[in-house]
Amino acid sequence: MPTNNSSTSSQENVEKLLSLADTIEAQLTSLPFTMPKRLPNNLLDLKQNIKAIKRDIDLLEDERQDLLGLAEIGKVINSSLKLNDVLRIVMDTLIRLTEAERGFLMLRDQETNELTTQIARNWEQESLAPSEFAVSQTVINRVVEGGKPVLTTNAQEDDRFDSQESIIAYKLRSILCVPFMLKDRLTGVIYADNRIQTGLFTETDLTLLSAFASQGAVAIENARLFESVQQTLREVTELMNLMDNIFASIASGVITTDVQEKITLCNKATEKILKIQAENIIGHNLEEALPLLGDSLRATMTSVRENDQSVVGMEISPELPSEKHMDLSLNISPLKDAGENTQGVAIVLDDLTEKKRLEAQRRLFERMVSPAVINQLDPDELQLGGKRSKITTLFADVRGFTQFSESQSPEDLVSVLNRYLAAAADAILLEEGTIDKFLGDAVMAWFNAPIPQADHALRAVRAAIGIRQTIRNLHLKLPQKFHLDFGIGIHAGEAVLGVIGTERRIEYTAIGDSVNTAKRIQENSNHNQILVSAIIYNEVKSQVIARPTAPVHAKGKSHPVEVYEIIKMR
Repeated sequence: MPTNNSSTSSQENVEKLLSLADTIEAQLTSLPFTMPKRLPNNLLDLKQNIKAIKRDIDLLEDERQDLLGLAEIGKVINSSLKLNDVLRIVMDTLIRLTEAERGFLMLRDQETNELTTQIARNWEQESLAPSEFAVSQTVINRVVEGGKPVLTTNAQEDDRFDSQESIIAYKLRSILCVPFMLKDRLTGVIYADNRIQTGLFTETDLTLLSAFASQGAVAIENARLFESVQQTLREVTELMNLMDNIFASIASGVITTDVQEKITLCNKATEKILKIQAENIIGHNLEEALPLLGDSLRATMTSVRENDQSVVGMEISPELPSEKHMDLSLNISPLKDAGENTQGVAIVLDDLTEKKRLEAQRRLFERMVSPAVINQLDPDELQLGGKRSKITTLFADVRGFTQFSESQSPEDLVSVLNRYLAAAADAILLEEGTIDKFLGDAVMAWFNAPIPQADHALRAVRAAIGIRQTIRNLHLKLPQKFHLDFGIGIHAGEAVLGVIGTERRIEYTAIGDSVNTAKRIQENSNHNQILVSAIIYNEVKSQVIARPTAPVHAKGKSHPVEVYEIIKMR
């Protein structure tokens, strides 16, 4: 018989030989003469030999089917790393080859070390419900503890499992259980049984299942590792997506480079601040990609790398093609991995342009309005109106300024006026007074608000004397033609302090009769003369030298206002 014929062809040929032998035997029996004895005997021997050959062919076919099944399992193992697919196909194949009723594959949990059923299938290739997981724990424990396979053709009568409750209760008969061993370590078991037939499993089935277990343990471990790698990859991807979202969301610009100073990351804020596209600079050398950051950044980057220390709050002002001016704050740090090895440099940059502009505006505003007033103003609560307070008001006016202005150029006039008003403002602020406003060639200030001052009257007098002395010092620096003097008036009383104006134009000021009285007193003062009301004099008379002067007839007052001239401090 040719060796290249299939097993099916061999079986068919044997069947034909048996049929031919039966035909010959029938024909010999029907002959009209007696045959020699040796012919029937030879024919009988021939039939026996043919039957023996048939049995051998059947065994070979069974072995071939087992090998094909094992090869099929190996193919599945080598072609898929999806654990569930591997387990399902393997279990269905093994049930088919062993003719088991049910099959279970149990793996050790890597955390608890306990066996858990990963897949349970029946002969119809259906998954079993948990309620059908009735197995012999005794057989499984024996395999786990001994690391050896167990085969029983009739568990009900097997002395090894005599009186075991699970076997009796579940009416288990044929059972086959083999371990999964990986480097001398048990990682799981395969359990197959039949609750109806006895003698179902053979040593051949045990050998087949053991052969699979040898490669199956490796395959399942690989699938587990693959799933673990996939899970790690998913977590890393999620983390990277989270980091990308964070970098995209933060207002600060972020640029990272590798050790060769090639840009590896540039977030959205950087694009907006520097007016660039990330795709145009990533992968390029930092100095070449962003020359606008200048030589100072290059030197700092070198220092960060060499000293392995961060630089915080470095400010630069690069000139951008689309911007006249820009102010940036940079924090530059070594970029390290989990092992504290430097992998590059991280640059965090913030645009300070608007902040610097607002700070400049505030400084200008502080020169126009007292810082004490600014600190009292809450933009969120700013409303028109005010509150009544007792204050000391000071008015200082440049005497003869109108006549002086007629003979000066506008530029010289403004320059000289600013120097006199600045001198007066400095003397007032030195006594922590609040400058309300500059009224052409005059300045108005008050004390005891917004911060209470118990000696507010004395502070106002000291400020007035300070103005007079400051002007004398200024005269030493200015030409004679620029010499001017102040006339000063001071009075105390109640006034309303608050915001007046409209929503489009507001002013924080003091309004009241006491303020008007202070101005009237100032209007009656002469060059370098400091006039104060009797209220002020009574508060400070023990600390000043003063003399009474002619009363002031203030507009709106029914009686003249008693005033005193301050000569000097005692």
